Amino acid sequence: MLGYLEILLAFSCFLFLCHWRLNKNSVVTNWPFLGMLPYLLRNLSNIHDHAARVLDLVGGTLEFKGPWFTKMNFVVTCDPMNVHHILSQNFGNYNKGPDFREVFEAFGDGIIAADADEWKRSRETMHSSMRQRNFQLSLERSIQEKVKSCLLPLLDQVQERGMQVNLQDVFRRFTFDTICSIVMGFDPKCLAIDFPRFVYRRAFDQVSQTMFYRHVVPKCFWKLQKWLQIGPEKKMTEARKTLDHFLHECVTSARNEVSRSKEGKKVEEPQSMGSSSIPEKPHFDLFATLIMEEEKKGKVADDKFLRDTAFSLLAAGRDTITSGLTWFFWLVATHPSVEAKIVQEIKENFASKEGNKDQMIIGMEEAKKLVYLHGAICEALRLFPPIPYNHKNAIKSDTLPSGHHISPNTMVMYSLYAVGRSEAVWGADYLEFKPERWISSNGGIIHVPSYKFITFNAGPRTCLGKNLSLSEMKMVACAVLWNYSITVVEGHPISPNLSIVLLMRYGLKVRLEKREK
Repeated sequence: MLGYLEILLAFSCFLFLCHWRLNKNSVVTNWPFLGMLPYLLRNLSNIHDHAARVLDLVGGTLEFKGPWFTKMNFVVTCDPMNVHHILSQNFGNYNKGPDFREVFEAFGDGIIAADADEWKRSRETMHSSMRQRNFQLSLERSIQEKVKSCLLPLLDQVQERGMQVNLQDVFRRFTFDTICSIVMGFDPKCLAIDFPRFVYRRAFDQVSQTMFYRHVVPKCFWKLQKWLQIGPEKKMTEARKTLDHFLHECVTSARNEVSRSKEGKKVEEPQSMGSSSIPEKPHFDLFATLIMEEEKKGKVADDKFLRDTAFSLLAAGRDTITSGLTWFFWLVATHPSVEAKIVQEIKENFASKEGNKDQMIIGMEEAKKLVYLHGAICEALRLFPPIPYNHKNAIKSDTLPSGHHISPNTMVMYSLYAVGRSEAVWGADYLEFKPERWISSNGGIIHVPSYKFITFNAGPRTCLGKNLSLSEMKMVACAVLWNYSITVVEGHPISPNLSIVLLMRYGLKVRLEKREK
């Protein structure tokens, strides 16, 4: 027995020695049995910056090796040409794949996780609905009303009481109320001075946390936890039940609303966008529109399709915009010269307009005039993309422009965070917050190819709500910065959370001061 142990020990030492010799000049050590997982776990708390640094050192693309027999091997890249190849040039060879759908099973067959015909159906339906004038007008109205009746009054009370406030929590409540209103016609009223608890919002948070957890542990481990119903997987199951109950109630309500509208009178056409006053418009929600769109095609929008669509929209329209706004306000608060230029631009464009001087509640068309603000938001999204990583699955073998071979069923991950911090793409000042890099010499907005500025994805799966999201961020930023000067609480730690969305781990605690006008 002792002899066998000595042989096993000698063989293990031999393996480690061989791997040490092979990896002594490598950026990431590929250990026997464990692969590169120790590196991932050791640097998990700051994985975004570590991954960006490693990818820079290896030329933009790394073949990650997971523990033996776990199927955690994948290719990760931040090379813009590889990204362009995967998302556009050879789009047909890369889909979400079964592994993605297992990790993100809460999305069901919604547009984010779907492939092939399911994805095409969802995208065509969503594209048709979101292009409708009523949808865009109603979204604008929902944002304006929420800013006027909830956001500014809440911030006024915070400022008058001399309180600290977590802006990230404020924005999460704001976006959740807004997206629920426009998608399902239901305002949960999470944004209030007493910061009420809302069980469905917390359930969304739990689902997001568990989906990230599934990314960093071997599949067999979280699958076992799911089967045993322990740990994060038990919390995921409970959260999904809560959310499904909420969403199915909303589906039933939407169907009843459509039935009533067929029996009632036709509502008048809404007013045009762009007015700083909030126009009176008929009630609109996307659920009802989807149901009617399917009926026009002679189909019935089944409950699962509506549930999956709603979940995808709530996920996409809540935390992503929250992330963008949170990092934007932190960057602006820590760069006073940028803040001054944004306020000056707002003043030059709108301060003299009747009704704007007090609260500065603008419309989507008016938001297009704010070029410098647009540059500042894009710069924040470059440095802190709401979705830091995304991944695809290769259907057939392929060779990336970088020369890396991709075998069938290989997962290819691209780091949006690292692309936004690539010196080769953005120059030597790539870590600086410079809105000017988005503005041309004649004062226009510079267009950057989507495979370089990849915050909204690229190719056929480019985010349908890109322009609407940018407009919402501008409308919120304009109202808040016109009314308040923001100071980050001294000593408050700023770091990314471990989640599929790049939120701040400890939120953004600030103090507000009324701005002189």
